[in-house]
Amino acid sequence: MTELIAVALFTILAVISPGADFAMVTRSSYAQGRKAGLAAAVGIALGVQVHVLYTVLGIAVIISQSPSLFLFMKVVGAGYLIYLGYKSLTNTTRIHLDGVGQDTGASLRAALRTGFLTNALNPKTMLFVISAYTQVVQPGSPLALDFAYGAFMSFAHWVWFSLVAVFFSSTALRKAMIERQVMMDRVIGLALIGLGLAVVMASVR
Repeated sequence: MTELIAVALFTILAVISPGADFAMVTRSSYAQGRKAGLAAAVGIALGVQVHVLYTVLGIAVIISQSPSLFLFMKVVGAGYLIYLGYKSLTNTTRIHLDGVGQDTGASLRAALRTGFLTNALNPKTMLFVISAYTQVVQPGSPLALDFAYGAFMSFAHWVWFSLVAVFFSSTALRKAMIERQVMMDRVIGLALIGLGLAVVMASVR
């Protein structure tokens, strides 16, 4: 029971801390609407499972014992964050409230894919999952329990970012943010680039 509470608290604190996932869901929600934001939240939850799988299956041990491989994974993740930030900074497509509620299948799949890749390549999530299993979960715990913890981590991400999507897709807030789209795109873009550069700087120290 103590271990379960520790995992729950560890997960909740990690989920609600601002990061790339938050910035990406925020933009998807205000720019494309609620369904796109919720699709991105599902993608994030699925991305968590990538980290859970390689950690539970022991690949995390190989990563931790191979500094060059670990560095490569962090740089790839940082590069993707910088790419997303650059796309936001250089975006020239103006958003109109009446034209972003169509929620085509293609746009929802794109939001789902972006959410998945943002999390699957996110060094923050990588470190969180590895830390959870190495510092909180007891060694030798049953495989079913390990995957149950992983399912909870995904569930917590899905709930939180679904709430973020609902909040930032409210009509009044979307209208206010769309009216300030250039500023919002720049703030989100700089935040993502800053997160990516912070990962790179921390990695090369």
